[in-house]
Amino acid sequence: MSTWRVPAVLPVLKLTGAVLLVLAGWLLATDTVTRAVAVLAAAGLAAWALRDVAARDRLAADERGITVITGYARRRHIPWSSVERVAVARRPHAGIRTETLEIDTGDAVYVFTKHDLGVPPEEVAAALDARGSRR
Repeated sequence: MSTWRVPAVLPVLKLTGAVLLVLAGWLLATDTVTRAVAVLAAAGLAAWALRDVAARDRLAADERGITVITGYARRRHIPWSSVERVAVARRPHAGIRTETLEIDTGDAVYVFTKHDLGVPPEEVAAALDARGSRR
């Protein structure tokens, strides 16, 4: 079984950012509304970090198919026969080229970034193509 996961440093950075937001809001804000906005933004960042901890393995592949994360932290197993296409999409945005792994099952498209997988999407696409062709 091959597994791709969120690097451990990402949830740590997000939780650090959440703490810094609360501190900045509390120490620098002069009114309640600004403090509340800082706390709400920190809560959102902390929830995002907790998802990275709860659903660290974003994609797994074995001889039966692939398992992906859906929603906040649910897993869905997809048999190889349901995978229509695995591709790497490259899109320029604001002068920066982004690459995402797209897994198309006909009824849904699952999109993963390098930050979701821990490695470049190109590597995962090659591994999935090799494993999927063995079915």
